[in-house]
Amino acid sequence: MADSAMTATFLAVIGGASLLAVTARRLRPNDRLPSLEGWALADRSLGPVWSWLLLGGTIFTAYTFTAVPGLAYGNGGAAFFAVPYTVIVCPIAFVLLSRLGEVARRHGYITAADFVRGRYDSAPLALVVALTGILATMPYLALQLLGIRAVLTAGGVYPRGASGDLVMVALFAGLAVATYRHGLRAPTVISALKAVAVFVSLTAVTWLVLERLGGPGAVFDGAAERLGGPALLLSPDQQPAYATLALGSALALLMYPHVLTAAFAADSPRTLRKVAVALPAWTGLLALFGFLGIAALAAGVRAPEGGAETAVPMLVDRLMPGPLAGLVFGAITVGALVPAAVMSIAAATCFVRNVYVEYVHPTATPKRQVRIAKAVSLTAKVGAVAFVFGLRDQDAINLQLLGGVWILQIFPAVAVGLFTGRLHPRALLAGWAAGMLTGTFLVVREGFSSLGGGPFQIYAGLVALVLNLTVALAGTAALERLGVPRGADLTDLPSRLTVRRRPETGANNP
Repeated sequence: MADSAMTATFLAVIGGASLLAVTARRLRPNDRLPSLEGWALADRSLGPVWSWLLLGGTIFTAYTFTAVPGLAYGNGGAAFFAVPYTVIVCPIAFVLLSRLGEVARRHGYITAADFVRGRYDSAPLALVVALTGILATMPYLALQLLGIRAVLTAGGVYPRGASGDLVMVALFAGLAVATYRHGLRAPTVISALKAVAVFVSLTAVTWLVLERLGGPGAVFDGAAERLGGPALLLSPDQQPAYATLALGSALALLMYPHVLTAAFAADSPRTLRKVAVALPAWTGLLALFGFLGIAALAAGVRAPEGGAETAVPMLVDRLMPGPLAGLVFGAITVGALVPAAVMSIAAATCFVRNVYVEYVHPTATPKRQVRIAKAVSLTAKVGAVAFVFGLRDQDAINLQLLGGVWILQIFPAVAVGLFTGRLHPRALLAGWAAGMLTGTFLVVREGFSSLGGGPFQIYAGLVALVLNLTVALAGTAALERLGVPRGADLTDLPSRLTVRRRPETGANNP
């Protein structure tokens, strides 16, 4: 069981997050009519600091902070693919997010599917982009709950049985109420606490681990001895998997609706470029978490079978004084609340904009759209809680593996579509279908592993994406020869790789 100092510190961090969520209402303009843009994107008013906090807090989730060190604990050096992957994301975000954010601001787009609808004048293509985003987001949302439960259970803060389930429900209930009332502003203000708590606690934990285990050399030597030596380094057979996982994951990350929602809330493309330059600070944080997985090996931590993600929480519980351990557990818990809130907002917005308004109620007023989005956001959180309590943890992990492969299949329509409108929407639909079927088949065939079998393991999502692009290119050529017309392009995007500058707008607050 957790000691009183640990519990008090943990509750203080969670209480601070709750108070910040309440203050979000003071940052909401009182003279604006309700709108989906205001609720889901904070009126596109976030400056560089708030955008960096929100985007970093959304991308680097609590599950990431437990899964990466858990993978390092169980598999050694292969886990560190997450570090180059998040480094690769930064230059891609610099170009892609700033350009897409400018187009979204100019035309009032709130989702990626809105952009696809305007770029290709294709309702079916926009629909599959929206549904793919929702489908990939829901298991990701459930994984945030799993991350919280794993961390708190390892630290003794999470009671077993019904009382523990009530703790989980209470944590998410506060988040649900804040998000329902204030939209994206709630996770934005909480992201400030997340950044402070995670950066401070992780720096302190790393320093104490190095001091108590004898420095980095002793940590790696002890871990190598327990893993059998070579596991801390990549073997030649692991290198294709490492490289393709890093590249494929980087391309997929920026297609997730929650990442694009956080990006669209920025007040200008210039802000997004500044944020992309500063994102590597979060990558350094992730590398330290990976190092703690290695340290858990060196310290002789024995995680339960199938529960490697608890290795670092167990290390913290063993080596850290109560207040610091409580700070770490509180930071990771808050680290789950921010992305979970943004994910539920993003999924709800995709549904309202690209399903409800497009196919159910085209004349829905802005006020009604906000009301429906709030209800869907709340339903998404309730569904995530029910999913975690009703199914095995491995089910959520398997679906998340599939979600990463699936979301990558909208890359041609969204990312490639930013720079060329030559691809035919029907060909893009065919490519999407081919990629979805192929990626799903490869993952399921390998027993829900995203790496294909054979002598060279390659990320299944990247294989599916190559097929997707091939079908889209070949289909476009065939449809052009047949003279099949395409819809009108409403985005007025130039074909060259440039971004038109716009004057800074909006306040630097959520």
